[in-house]
Amino acid sequence: MPLSATADTSKTVKLERYNSYLRKIHSTKVLNASSKVLFRATLLVALVLVLLFAINYPPLSDSRAAAAHHLHRRSFLSTGLFSSSSSSSSSIGGAAWEKRVRQSSTAKRPHGLSVLVTGAAGFVGSHCSLALRKRGDGVLGFDNFNDYYDPSLKRARQELLEKQQVFIVEGDLNDGPLLRKLFDVVPFTHILHLAAQAGVRYAMKNPQSYIASNIAGFVNLLEVAKAANPQPAIVWASSSSVYGLNTENPFSEEHRTDQPASLYAATKKAGEEIAHTYNHIYGLSLTGLRFFTVYGPWGRPDMAYFFFTKDILHGKSIDIYRTQDNQEVARDFTYIDDIVKGCVGALDTAEKSTGSGGKKRGQAQLRVYNLGNTSPVPVGRLVSILEGLLGTKAKKHLIKMPRNGDVPYTHANVSLAYKDFGYKPTTDLAAGLRKFVKWYVGYYGIQPRVKKENSHAEDSA
Repeated sequence: MPLSATADTSKTVKLERYNSYLRKIHSTKVLNASSKVLFRATLLVALVLVLLFAINYPPLSDSRAAAAHHLHRRSFLSTGLFSSSSSSSSSIGGAAWEKRVRQSSTAKRPHGLSVLVTGAAGFVGSHCSLALRKRGDGVLGFDNFNDYYDPSLKRARQELLEKQQVFIVEGDLNDGPLLRKLFDVVPFTHILHLAAQAGVRYAMKNPQSYIASNIAGFVNLLEVAKAANPQPAIVWASSSSVYGLNTENPFSEEHRTDQPASLYAATKKAGEEIAHTYNHIYGLSLTGLRFFTVYGPWGRPDMAYFFFTKDILHGKSIDIYRTQDNQEVARDFTYIDDIVKGCVGALDTAEKSTGSGGKKRGQAQLRVYNLGNTSPVPVGRLVSILEGLLGTKAKKHLIKMPRNGDVPYTHANVSLAYKDFGYKPTTDLAAGLRKFVKWYVGYYGIQPRVKKENSHAEDSA
C-alpha cells in the first residue's frame, strides 16, 4: 500500500508539472501574439499621426516662415521670394531670391555704387533709393515694415521702388544670419543706413523699441560690415535731436551733444559714439548725417505737418505748442529733395573703409554733418501756409510744450556739408508744403475746399 500511494503521488506531481509547462508555453504564445498586435497597432497609429501632421502643417522651414510672417507682416512679394526663415542661416533665400538680390544690387552705369539701403520702405529711404537707382546705381532695400505707423504707406513706397527694379528684402536689423547672407551674395560698396525707430514722444511709450533698433540693430549691422571683405563705406542717419539742450544757434557740428532731451536723441548720440568705436578699431569708413525735421511727399504720418493737414481737412482741433516762457516753437524744416542731395553727396565723397575681414589696416574716414534748411520757421507759420493751401481755417489750440523730450528751437549750420560735398538747400517751406499737399490730396483722394471754390468761381464766370 505505501508503495502504491507513492506511485500515485509521483504521477500527480508529474502531471501538474506538465500542465504548468503547457500553461507557460500558452502564456508565452499569447504574450508574443499580443506584443506583435500592440506593436503593429502602435506603428499604425504613428503612421496615421505622421500623415495627419504632414497634411495639416507645413515643413519646419515653412512653419518658421509663417511665424516670421506673423511677426513681421511679410508681403506676398517678399514671402514668394524669401519663403524660408531669416532666423536660420541654412534656410535663407533660394536661387530665385539670390538672383533678385543680385539684379537689384547691380549698378547700371560704369563705376556705379552698389548700396544696401536699410529702411528703404521709409520716408527718406524710399526717396534716396529712387534717386540712386535713377542715376544707375545698384540698390538693394532692407526693411522690417513695422507698424509704428500705417504699414500700407510703406507698402505703397515699396511698389514705387519695384517699378524701378529695386527689391526690398524684408527682415530685421538684429537678424545677423540674414545680413551675413546678403553680404555673401553681394559685395556692397556702400551702406546707407536709414532704418531706425523714429519719433521723440513714442519713446516714452515704448523705450525698448529704440534700444533694439537704434543701438542693438546698428551694432549688428556694423558687426556684419566689419567682417565683410571688402568692407563697405557707411553713411547713416543721426539726428538734429542730438543737440538736445544746446542753446547756441545755429547748431554747429562743433557744439555740445552730451545733453540729450529725449531717449530717441540719446540713442542717436549713442550711435555716433558707437560709430567712432568701430571706425577706430576696425577701420570702417563712417559718415553720420544729422537730419533737421524732414518733410515732403510720401512723408511720415507721425510728423506735425502731416497730421496737421489731416486734422485741418477733417475739421479737428490741432495743438500748437508754445515754450514754457510763452515763445513760439520753431523748426528748421528741410524738404526731402534737399535731404536726398545731402545723402547722395555723402555717399559720393565717402572714402573706402581700410579694414579687411574685421582687421584694421589703417586710419579710416569718420565724419558727421548737419543737413538742414538753415531757415527756422515758427510752427504757427507752418499752419498758416497749410490753411492757405487747403482753403480751410484750422481750429487751433495753443498749449504749453510738455516736458516730453521735444526741444523748442532748431537751426542748422550746414557750412561743413557745403564745403565737403556742395550741400545747399534750395526749397523753402511754402514751396515744399505745396508739393506735399498736392501729393497728400492725390494719394488719399481728397479735394481741398480751395480747389472747389476756384472751380465754382470759374463756372460762374
